Amino acid sequence: MRGPSSVRGVTDSSTRPPLAVFDLDNTLADTAHRQHFLEREPRDWDGFFAAAPQDPPLAEGIALARESAQECEVLYLTGRPERCRRDTLDWLAAQGLPDGRVYMRRNDDRRPARRTKLEILRRLARTREIRVLVDDDELVCEDAERAGFTVVRARWTAPSAALKVAQEREGRT
Repeated sequence: MRGPSSVRGVTDSSTRPPLAVFDLDNTLADTAHRQHFLEREPRDWDGFFAAAPQDPPLAEGIALARESAQECEVLYLTGRPERCRRDTLDWLAAQGLPDGRVYMRRNDDRRPARRTKLEILRRLARTREIRVLVDDDELVCEDAERAGFTVVRARWTAPSAALKVAQEREGRT
């Protein structure tokens, strides 16, 4: 299925492959070991993000990213703040994931993940076909589907209420 760009008649005139867009936290990276930082008051955001380099990989997500790279250009779309870029790039490389651009939240951006991610998806879709978005956040997935994107829900980890609040209400990840 082609992304919304083809529905509107906008196509990429080059021969660039379609995009496969992957979330990180609880899609490729298991954040369970650092959830405790979000379950206290006040939430310890510095501790939460400092622990990200130790995230175990999620086999299902890693396999899907590698498989997608055979036909698509893989991009990473995360709600992590920009200050986590070096750790994030190092983690992606350590997992042997496909090279790809990483879109991150500005350090001061507290909008809900579903707004920030959909904004980027729409911008990408103006010039490229988006083959699939893979994300664990139900609200992100629902909004992306309503906008015409093909979505794979990353349901290979237990949902975290604390992470959901962080994504939607606090605009932190």
